Order: sequence, then C-alpha cells, then structure tokens
Amino acid sequence: MFPLCTAPRLGAQEREGRPGAGHEVGRSMVSGRNSKAVRNARASVVTRRSTPWGTIVSVVVVLLFAGSIFGYAYVQKHAAAEQKAALTKFTPSATNHDPSTQIAGVATEQYAGGQHVKPDQQVAYTHSPPFGGAHDGFWAACNGVVYPNPVRSENLVHSLEHGAVWIAYNPDQVSGDALKTLEAKVNGEQYTVMSPYPGLDSPVSLQSWGHQLKLSDVNDPRIDEFISALRQNQYTHPEVGASCDAIGPGAFDQDNPPPFAAAPAAGTPGSEPETGSTPASVAPDAPAPMR
Repeated sequence: MFPLCTAPRLGAQEREGRPGAGHEVGRSMVSGRNSKAVRNARASVVTRRSTPWGTIVSVVVVLLFAGSIFGYAYVQKHAAAEQKAALTKFTPSATNHDPSTQIAGVATEQYAGGQHVKPDQQVAYTHSPPFGGAHDGFWAACNGVVYPNPVRSENLVHSLEHGAVWIAYNPDQVSGDALKTLEAKVNGEQYTVMSPYPGLDSPVSLQSWGHQLKLSDVNDPRIDEFISALRQNQYTHPEVGASCDAIGPGAFDQDNPPPFAAAPAAGTPGSEPETGSTPASVAPDAPAPMR
C-alpha cells in the first residue's frame, strides 16, 4: 500500500494569505475611508467658507460715499441754476433800466455825479451810510475787496459812481458765519466792495449810486437781487466804464486806506455839502482795463 500523503499543515498566517495581509488590507480600507473623509471635509469647508462681509461692507460704504458726493454736486448745481433763473428778472435791460424797483425796501435819491472834494475834506452826508453826492477825487479799490477795517466814506461813494455795490455791515452785530456769508458775495467779485461801518443802524446795508437797502439778515435773498439789479448797471450810475481797480499809494492805498470818520452835520464849519451844482457831463476818471 502506498503511504498516505499528508498535506503540510499551514500556519495561521499562511492560511490567511501572505503574512500580515489581513492587516494591510484593513489598513488600506481604513486609509481609503480616511482619504475620502478628508476630501469630503475639505469640500465641505470650501462650500461653507465664510462670506467676506468686511469686503462687502467696504464696497457698500465706498458706493454710498461716491453717491453722496455726486448727489451733493447735483443738488448744488440745481440750486445754482434755480438761483440764476430767479435773478433773471433783476437783470438790467433796455426795457428794464432799474430792476431794483421790484425789490421791497430800496430807498432811492437823485444825485449829480462828478462833484469832488479833497482828501482832507468831509462831506455832510444826509444818509448813513451815504450812497451818492459829493465824494473824494480818488475812488476806493472795489474789485472784490473786503476791507477788515472801516474806510473813509468819501472814497467809497466815488466807487459807487463807477458802478460798484458797497456792502456795509455793523461789526457789533455781524460776525462769525454771518460775516463769512457776506464775504463770499464779495471776494473776487468785480465792482463789489465790503467794509464794516461803525454805528450802522441795521446789521447790513447795501449801497449803489442813488440806491440803498438796509437788512437784518445776511441770508436775505434781496442781497443777491440788489447786486444783480445795480452792479455796473449802465442806466443807474454816472461814470459808465470807469475802473474799480486799486489806484495805489499817493491816491488810494488799498492796503492802508484812509480811516472812517462819521459824517459831520450839515452846515458844520469846514464840511462840504452833499450836493452842489450839477455838471454838464461826467467823464469817467479812468476806463476799466480790458479783461
């Protein structure tokens, strides 16, 4: 008889395959599951990434700021256009020589031009501030000048003869923002001048040749109406085309103007009358330069 062949006994590891195979498969499966979990987790993080609120808020703020700037510019432009349109009826023309007749409160007088006094003489003006009559032979610089101190009236009246508007104010009643409001109407504006006037019986008084308007509020729209109607109005002042530029030291020094002095009463010895003989014609002292 042939001997029985006994199959070799397999070790535990051999029965399970190569050594450690079960553990490696297990680890591989676990590793695969972990890798998938990591990928899913990363995808979830990407999906749930927080909204960039800081950037969004910054952009919104910038847009709102830009919008407010454009909105403000539009409003200002619209307001300026409306103001210009409102002043149209106060613009002098061949059919409307004196639009100031439409402004409530304007006082008027008829004055002859060309009546001059010397620098050391005073005129007995009947109005305070004066707005016509005899005046100094030299005019006060009046092209957008704001004088910080009171100026001799006789020089300023000559400026009115050249077509300027003089804004006088009571320094005890007008200051701060109110003063800045008035200054903005004068600074750099041709044929416009401004100065404090001691003892003025109203906060503000506007003068052009033969015209005056006294007001209590620097925001009164009649200020702009008065300026529009009478500044360089060829129909209302004697020396059309005369200069308003500074003359200079020896005549009228804009940086050191002659100081204000209250007008003497009529008939005061040494004073000059407000009105005299009317000249046949008035020639401009100096033509305005070409601009």
